[in-house]
Amino acid sequence: MDSRLVAFERLLNIMDDLREKCPWDMKQTIDSLRYLTLEEVYELSDAIVEGDMEEIKNELGDIMLHLVFYAKIASESNTFDISNVLNSVCDKLVHRHPHIYGDVKVKSEAEVKANWEKLKLKEGKTSVMQGVPKSLPAMVKSIRIQEKARGVGFDWENRHQVWNKVEEELQEFKAEVDRGHQEKTIEEFGDLIFSMINYARFVSVNPEDALEKTNKKFIRRFQYMEEQVLKKGLQLTDLSLKEMDVYWNEAKTI
Repeated sequence: MDSRLVAFERLLNIMDDLREKCPWDMKQTIDSLRYLTLEEVYELSDAIVEGDMEEIKNELGDIMLHLVFYAKIASESNTFDISNVLNSVCDKLVHRHPHIYGDVKVKSEAEVKANWEKLKLKEGKTSVMQGVPKSLPAMVKSIRIQEKARGVGFDWENRHQVWNKVEEELQEFKAEVDRGHQEKTIEEFGDLIFSMINYARFVSVNPEDALEKTNKKFIRRFQYMEEQVLKKGLQLTDLSLKEMDVYWNEAKTI
């Protein structure tokens, strides 16, 4: 028997046992699992950013458990079960890949994405933007919005046009800062970030990943400063900004 099927059946059987015998697992609902699932997804994201394949494997297991858990809970009310879930996604994948399971011909990734969005509209969606979850973090949401727009051909022709837009938005942002119009400043800052995210797409940079790497770099350097100052029996608040810069510059060389 396929080892993948054996492993999946083992997980399903363990889930059955936990739901029947473990006090904590017995109490869980689809609602109570939601925040735990979000946490697991972010832990997977951390592992991916760190490039830790062992941890990626572990976090994928945790998420897989949650998926089985949701299906198990739903099966108890005869709403759906894991078979329904898997068959549903299989049917959807076959339908949305006519270039694999049908006679449609495609020449590029862009054509695949365009066909994907067209098929989703035929399935009853009234807007390509319906595929963007409302609760996504703002930066990730911007990335997905722009990808969706591109999928139906609404996009810049080249990165130079996008960079011109970035510079235009920067000037508009600076102008509102100088005028002291707070609401317009907020609006223009949002436009600036949106255009930067757009430009990142054109130079093959994932802005979420890039910003997270910068966050981790800043934390690492800041913690180095704290450690070095602590070794001297001091706190950062005991130092001037110029003195802190000495340690900061040391941290940048490590």
